[in-house]
Amino acid sequence: PRTEPAMAEEVWVGTWRPHRPRGPIMALYSSPGPKYLIPPTTGFMKHTPTKLRAPAYSFRGAPLLLAENCSPGPRYSVNPKILRTGKDLGPAYSILGRYHTKATLTPGPGDYFPEKSTKHVFDSAPSHSISARTRTFRVDSTPGPAAYALPMVMGPHTVGKTSQPSFSIKGRSKLGSFSDDLHKASTPGPAAYRQTDVQLTKWKAPQYTMAARVEPPGDKTLKPGPGAHSPEKVTLTRPYAPVVTFGIKHSDYMTPLVVDVE
Repeated sequence: PRTEPAMAEEVWVGTWRPHRPRGPIMALYSSPGPKYLIPPTTGFMKHTPTKLRAPAYSFRGAPLLLAENCSPGPRYSVNPKILRTGKDLGPAYSILGRYHTKATLTPGPGDYFPEKSTKHVFDSAPSHSISARTRTFRVDSTPGPAAYALPMVMGPHTVGKTSQPSFSIKGRSKLGSFSDDLHKASTPGPAAYRQTDVQLTKWKAPQYTMAARVEPPGDKTLKPGPGAHSPEKVTLTRPYAPVVTFGIKHSDYMTPLVVDVE
């Protein structure tokens, strides 16, 4: 038969034996308990993301009264005899003063002279009167006889007549004369002509040019990087975003359950 100390020594593996810990161990202390705040499942604010949230409605308070009323109130003095169709009155008469009429002055019988109307009624000889010079002739700008000049009747510049041929005497020309200096002539020399390009009459040789570097076409717009995406906030393919919960804390210092197989 085995004794109890012998059986206890066989339980421990190696040289380790239970002893007093040298420092504080978190497993020796009690947990803080249910002090974590779980999001509520009711209400609208801070609703738990793991449950569906029903629509919420708010009650609005009564509107504030205006400090100063902008309506003038019933202070208009409307005539009670005026309706929406006009005045509702019977025939009424008023007493006015006499109208003042203007006296127009009409000519009398003595204002007419029938004896002076004979030349208008009967035939009469023409009569002329002598009057003063009118004022329009004083400022008249009509040209006089001396303002006109007759054309010439002699020479090659006659007007309306045929003129004979006229000759003029001119000096001797220096071009082509015995005194002409041929050294100063403006005749072009051989160097004044430009050499004709050979490629105009013969086959043209190939020509090459140096162009700038050609960049391949591409898209230079800014693209989002891996850090710009938040897959943990995606709610299109799942009912809510993933949440993290607290699991059971296992201590590394707890004695494991050892079952004696023997």
